[in-house]
Amino acid sequence: MDWQLVSESFWPLLRGALTGTMPLALASFAIGLVLALFVALLRLSPNPVLSWVGRAYISLIRGTPLLVQLFIIFYGLPQLGIRIDPWPSAIIAFSLNVGGYAAEVVRAAILSVPKGQWEAGWTVGMSPARTLSRIILPQAARVSVPPLSNTFISLVKDTSLATLILVTEMFRVAQQIAAFSNEFLLIYSEAALIYWMFCTVLSAGQNVLEKRLDRYVAH
Repeated sequence: MDWQLVSESFWPLLRGALTGTMPLALASFAIGLVLALFVALLRLSPNPVLSWVGRAYISLIRGTPLLVQLFIIFYGLPQLGIRIDPWPSAIIAFSLNVGGYAAEVVRAAILSVPKGQWEAGWTVGMSPARTLSRIILPQAARVSVPPLSNTFISLVKDTSLATLILVTEMFRVAQQIAAFSNEFLLIYSEAALIYWMFCTVLSAGQNVLEKRLDRYVAH
């Protein structure tokens, strides 16, 4: 094993993760989570049209590969005169994907909160929106943390697809180093190790967050 190459490539790969992979994942997840809440509320709406719109969106996102969604936005939309730079294209594609997968998680989490919690909010004069934000969502957050954390961890790994639309993140840096050094197995294995390190840290953070949210659970 070429330990000099390992040491020389580690920082560029880590920097690619810190300045490319993680910002891309965090931005996409934050936007996707807001979208997921909106779609989940559509699904819960008593209005059949709104509920259908939510179901249709989830079905479309879940029924098509993420790579195809990414290519449609970056390579397909320009044929309609809509040109989006690589970074915004990646964020849009990943956010839409997260929104589709996380929407059902959020919906299930909201439904898991006892109906009595809604009634408690109305009893003290809270509006439905205030009851949702102050009582229901904090309790639903505790239930949704494990699946949403898994979604985020998967997203961190999926950002490697962004290299196909010229986004500079860790995997693209790994490709460049591997092509220059001709040490594909070594460099890609090093990149895999860094992905694993980040996912391990995120999993530990998930456990801490779950404990903090325990106080919101109704017993």
